[in-house]
Amino acid sequence: MILKHLNLVNFKNLIEASVDLDSDVNCFSGLNGEGKTNILDAIRYLSMCKSYFNPADYQNINHEQDSFMIKGTVLKNDEIDVLSCSVSRTSKKIFKRNKKDYQRLSDHIGLYPSVMISPTDEDLIKEGSETRRKFINGIISQYDKSYLNHMVQYKRALNQRNRLLKHFQVERTFDEASLEIYDFKLIELIQRIHEVRLKFVEDFTPWFQKLHTQISGNKETVSLSYTSTCNENLAEQFTDSRHKDKLSARTNIGIHKDDLEFSIDGHTIKRFGSQGQQKTFLIALKLAQSFFIEQATGNKPFLLLDDIFDKLDSSRVANLMKLVSEGNFGQIFITDTDKNRVSSLFKDLNGTLAEFTLTQGRIS
Repeated sequence: MILKHLNLVNFKNLIEASVDLDSDVNCFSGLNGEGKTNILDAIRYLSMCKSYFNPADYQNINHEQDSFMIKGTVLKNDEIDVLSCSVSRTSKKIFKRNKKDYQRLSDHIGLYPSVMISPTDEDLIKEGSETRRKFINGIISQYDKSYLNHMVQYKRALNQRNRLLKHFQVERTFDEASLEIYDFKLIELIQRIHEVRLKFVEDFTPWFQKLHTQISGNKETVSLSYTSTCNENLAEQFTDSRHKDKLSARTNIGIHKDDLEFSIDGHTIKRFGSQGQQKTFLIALKLAQSFFIEQATGNKPFLLLDDIFDKLDSSRVANLMKLVSEGNFGQIFITDTDKNRVSSLFKDLNGTLAEFTLTQGRIS
């Protein structure tokens, strides 16, 4: 799967940009604020139908314009696919594959998988459990359509149950029979989602640990642990939590409370990991995501590496670049402020490298 060409109009600070891409490695260099990361985010848009950074589509429109357009030409299974996304301030997002609109954007997810590694990924370690659940959901959704559908159904049922609880609070009433309707639906979905997540973490962890060993030089031991508020007696849990739900006007049992714990040398990495160790942990996590998606779908994801070298010592940088240049990953896109660093690192490694420079939103 190769992105052959990318065309952008009014996407963030990229007023008009067009670039032919290399099948191996593409490096975009330039000073901060020139638009390097926006190139990667545009590719992410074509993969996942949304920005990696700005959840509201209209926020990605250039401030002085009314709409943006992203268009990419992809070679996949010896066939050319043309993907396009357009967003305006006054109408809904239009996403097309070979000039045909999608009835549901979820039908596109997983067809052109991607993995983004960005400085904002530190939120996976530093922020709350919601960011880690999104990480899990983002991986599984790219290869398991039923999981994605179950998550959509779960969020809908959860929101409906919470609205009912808030209604009870406002009206100073309570109807257990009405709640039980949603309880049964949620229990069914929790069991399915929980099972898939547990299996994912079990299968994913060895990939992650192997890659971490390669990047760190086997200097640390890392682990992942999935924790959940749910047990085998879900119906009993919902019944026992009913009084608490009534007081708080929200649902306190469910997979929306689960978490993925990160450990290094037996301790939580949030408290005991250095900046370099945390960065290594996150990179290994994301590279494992790439391998895992390829194993599940047969497609090597686009690998989007934004400001990848920050906070890593020279040995870890060398180990990382050797790893990504061995042909085990899909097409690679890198951003860096140092124009010469990537070319110097790739000089003695395998693969071809195309270099581009961004200046005030223009590519050369």
